[in-house]
Amino acid sequence: MKNLNLFALLANRISPVIGLTLTVCYLFLGLSVNLQAAEQSTYTAKFNAAGEMIRPEGWREWVFVGSPLTPNSLNGGAAPFPEFHSVYLDPESWAHYKKTGKFREGTMFAKELSLVGATAASSGIGFFNGKMQGFEIAHKDTKRYPKDTGGWAYYSFGHHDEPYSDTAAAFPAAACASCHTASAAEDMVFTQYYPILNAAKGAGKAGAGLGGKE
Repeated sequence: MKNLNLFALLANRISPVIGLTLTVCYLFLGLSVNLQAAEQSTYTAKFNAAGEMIRPEGWREWVFVGSPLTPNSLNGGAAPFPEFHSVYLDPESWAHYKKTGKFREGTMFAKELSLVGATAASSGIGFFNGKMQGFEIAHKDTKRYPKDTGGWAYYSFGHHDEPYSDTAAAFPAAACASCHTASAAEDMVFTQYYPILNAAKGAGKAGAGLGGKE
């Protein structure tokens, strides 16, 4: 790329027309390389020497798939999971799910928790997000995790506001996997509560949402 750019500058001194042509070619080539790099990027879980998962970065730019809530006020004041759970799926797994309807090896769901904040707004009475309250990852790797967890493991990087922990050990199977095994609709995932996933499952391009026609 650097050599091509230098060549275009030299050619410009000889002939402005040739120089302009080579410059345009250079720009298109650079765009193509950048697009190919983006397409080839992968979202792979990383671990330290102790086997703890390293918190991934940029999860808020992953694909948002839903935000379920089971508030204390509707569960006798003692809901097991009283926070909003904003759930994101890594883009590579999203693309795979749209194409095949399956969660690929290496799938990561990021779940960021936030407290219930206000219960009234100008739009009416309801539940509105409050402060951040934690971050978790669900990860599929059938070679890394035992069969009794369905090949999934669950990690918590803290049940508190940011900053979250840099690393986390997997929960014991009894802590999370047993509930998913008993109640999740598909491959240890509660897809029955995520209409975005249901719409995307094996739907290809349409799974991302089709635009209108003129």
